[in-house]
Amino acid sequence: MSGLKSGVLRTVDVARRAGYSVQQIRNLERDGVLPPTTRTASGYRVYGEGHLRSALAYRALAAGVGPVEAKEIVRAAHRFPVSGAVLALLDAAHARLDAERGELRRAEEAARAISAEPIDDVRASDSMHVSELAAALGVRPSTLRHWDAEGLVVPDRDPARGARRYTPAQVRDARIVHQLRRAGYRIAPLRALVPELRRARRTEELAAALAARDADLAARSRALLDAAAALGALLASTAQGRPPADTP
Repeated sequence: MSGLKSGVLRTVDVARRAGYSVQQIRNLERDGVLPPTTRTASGYRVYGEGHLRSALAYRALAAGVGPVEAKEIVRAAHRFPVSGAVLALLDAAHARLDAERGELRRAEEAARAISAEPIDDVRASDSMHVSELAAALGVRPSTLRHWDAEGLVVPDRDPARGARRYTPAQVRDARIVHQLRRAGYRIAPLRALVPELRRARRTEELAAALAARDADLAARSRALLDAAAALGALLASTAQGRPPADTP
């Protein structure tokens, strides 16, 4: 493919500069993340700087908010370049990250306090039924049953009726799992983490888990900063009415 004007890009050029494969660039165009392209007489796609800016903005946004929301924001940048729609979506993403960070801080404080609580002089009457623990945590009983099925917090069983009964140690585990879930931990990572929390290094392991979550939030925040710059460049060019690509 030759004879392209200066500033006109091939699919492979956009892919390389955006850090994607050629097929991914085609998929982004198909999904409306990149503006429609023109084609040469021989049928090759022709891209411009607007397509590259769109791909870069999407890449940064996907790292910060995930691919589904990233597509929504970049599509909005194409449809409403001079309105506040894109800024509102970006503000909402920042607000959710801020809320997650607040939840993480509260989880860190609560988990440290819970882990340090002594469990002494345990009596049978200290155990809790599933409905009692659910009410204490503010979750549904089905949530505790799900945690049981996933091996996160496995209670004892009443020998007479087979009903779930949570010992004080299991109640403490449930409280920690509850805080970690509120801080954004998914079931699969927790399934690997909880056995470590029950061992002697409970406090250290819990601190490491929360630190990993904090690092993830920081990475997503940095990605949103990069996305804001890329979106700013995209909005500026789109609002000025420059076409996404030059015609060869």
